[in-house]
Amino acid sequence: MGLFDGLLGNASRVDPNQAAQEYGRLLAHGEQVQAAYLLIRDAFLFTDRRLILVDKQGMTGRKIEYHTVPYRSITHFSVETAGTFDLDAELKIYLSGSPTPIQKQFGKGVDVYEVQALLSAYVAR
Repeated sequence: MGLFDGLLGNASRVDPNQAAQEYGRLLAHGEQVQAAYLLIRDAFLFTDRRLILVDKQGMTGRKIEYHTVPYRSITHFSVETAGTFDLDAELKIYLSGSPTPIQKQFGKGVDVYEVQALLSAYVAR
């Protein structure tokens, strides 16, 4: 991830195997990380069963909140691609019972179509 993208709040892609090693304690038996993204200290992982949001809090990042979103609770999502002057792509995920979406931004090096395809495959089940 480029430092500039991180400072702007844009996520970058992480090797799924590396993410599985780092966050392996969060995974259920047999659960596989399909894709992972890093946003400065925070991360979000797409597994074959759920979406995991990792929120490191405070100055030291020692306090961590792990938020699990089962794919079945996602009612819809939107992907906005990067434009000429707007260099980042945006993902919005809407959950049942919540009017406010989860929003994440991706740097131009991230294939936002891959993210959209992952969500389509798991949400449409």
